Amino acid sequence: MKDLLAVARGEKPADFVVKGARVANVFTLEYEDADVAVYGEKIAGVGKGYEGRSVVDGKGKVLIPGMIDGHVHIESSMLVPEVFADQVALHGTTAVMSDPHEIANVLGMRGVEYMYMASRGLPVDVFLGAPSCVPASEFETPFEGLEMDRIREMFRRGWCQHLGEVMNFPGVIGGDDAIWGKIQAAGDVPLTGHAPGVSGSGLCAYIAGGISSDHESSRPEEGLEKLRRGMWLMMREGSSTHDLGRLLPLVLERPQLSSRCMVVSDDVSAQDLLKGHMDEKIRIMAGNGLDPLVALRMVTLSPAEYFGLKDRGAIGPGRLADMALVKDLETCEIEKVWKNGQLTVDGGRRCSSEENSRRESVLFIKPATVKAPTLSQLAIPFPHGAELNVIGLNEGLLSTRKLTLRPSIRDGLAVADAKRDIAKIVVQNRHRETEHFALGFVCGLGLTKGAIASSVAHDAHNFIAVGMDDLSIATALAQMGENGGGLVAAEGSTVTGYFPLPVAGLMTTLDVATAARGLREVEKRACALGMEVPHPFMVLSFLSLSVIPELRITDKGYVDITKGGIQPIFSFVEFR
Repeated sequence: MKDLLAVARGEKPADFVVKGARVANVFTLEYEDADVAVYGEKIAGVGKGYEGRSVVDGKGKVLIPGMIDGHVHIESSMLVPEVFADQVALHGTTAVMSDPHEIANVLGMRGVEYMYMASRGLPVDVFLGAPSCVPASEFETPFEGLEMDRIREMFRRGWCQHLGEVMNFPGVIGGDDAIWGKIQAAGDVPLTGHAPGVSGSGLCAYIAGGISSDHESSRPEEGLEKLRRGMWLMMREGSSTHDLGRLLPLVLERPQLSSRCMVVSDDVSAQDLLKGHMDEKIRIMAGNGLDPLVALRMVTLSPAEYFGLKDRGAIGPGRLADMALVKDLETCEIEKVWKNGQLTVDGGRRCSSEENSRRESVLFIKPATVKAPTLSQLAIPFPHGAELNVIGLNEGLLSTRKLTLRPSIRDGLAVADAKRDIAKIVVQNRHRETEHFALGFVCGLGLTKGAIASSVAHDAHNFIAVGMDDLSIATALAQMGENGGGLVAAEGSTVTGYFPLPVAGLMTTLDVATAARGLREVEKRACALGMEVPHPFMVLSFLSLSVIPELRITDKGYVDITKGGIQPIFSFVEFR
């Protein structure tokens, strides 16, 4: 510390000084013509007259703080932590707040421990949130439930920094003992939220529980109400859910709100990570007319302040030397990145060293094989006089609608109908030695033939499949069951595309470019079956997310969290 102070006073040379750059000041939202002196892991001084053992020429460039993703599920990229970190580091990210509830649903405590161990020594700091909702609701089956004592243990072991998104908002609002026990077990840490559409007195009750942020707002009015009630607003811009554009008017009209807003990924694919990470979000905001400095604050200082990371989020004395040099902030084209004062990216390439070279990931034993349902088990007899309840997609949103439609009938069975864009959907339990599964229908995927299936199915990550005929569905499920998971496209008895996910049925150890190619190929096979939605497997994965309204499907059946839980496939109403 004394040496750092000596450098700060200008009495001792810094390890290096960035000279000539415009410094993006996220405290005052202005550019400063200043030099930045770095000693060890920290920034010693910002100003003129500093000397260093080496000099970085920043003339004509902008020096920005390392960027922070305030809410992401690394598993959703399908990349193991070290591959994920290597990729986002290229884009100026130096820290992520990761909620590992995907792998926690599949492997329980062992999964959280894996994410903690696999995230050490990376070029990006990974701060884990203790998964608060495993299961996300009582209407789905994970590998094991993580209750209050497990939450307390995660913090005791030092694995976690905050409480992961509290998705059981009805339980918080209603005073459910189990979820409140988890909140209390977390203690004095940031409690992150998940409250889609919650407003009025219900929102007040949710916030009274200590939940202080939310990433599920999709309308400006919803986001503003949460801000007015004291929440931090996380504006989500993921691969399949694009809320940022809808919420951006809030800070366009009132830039001061950026002090309580941050932009997050939530779920981002390997393909999209090739294009960018938080830098891409700055480009989106700047392209929509937001002051780039305001945009920068929402991916640096705002998340740092919310999560209590006082040592980062800005370029200032005593803070970690997590910085990036860019050509300009509008395009945010990354040239150099420093993490803890060490150069990790130079000229758009990762700096290789013994410390930051990619390690082999710890592989878990492949899950036991799961027997696929038979064709007769997939059949849905049609009860006379009934109408069919169908999951209806809302384009670009995580929320769905409940549709009540006349069923298509063949040989006394309710069946998929390509002409009406109605596909059959199946969720099969993969965590227990059981053949338990649930059946339903979904409208809006665009599937015209065949089937696709995935072992990535939020949040319990049971097997999920959607198809236009039972043989294709059974073929896709059999391919996953024999290999412990993955992404599958099938037509009839033929598997037309397969991407394996050997780590918990969620992640691959491939490098990002190879993984992206494999994902694009299997997505191409899905599109050949008629699907026109971007990232079809990611869209499929959210159809089993039981805590999002209106209608979902889990291994226990249709679920509507706003109506108390399990719902029937058929409604009995009088035809007119």
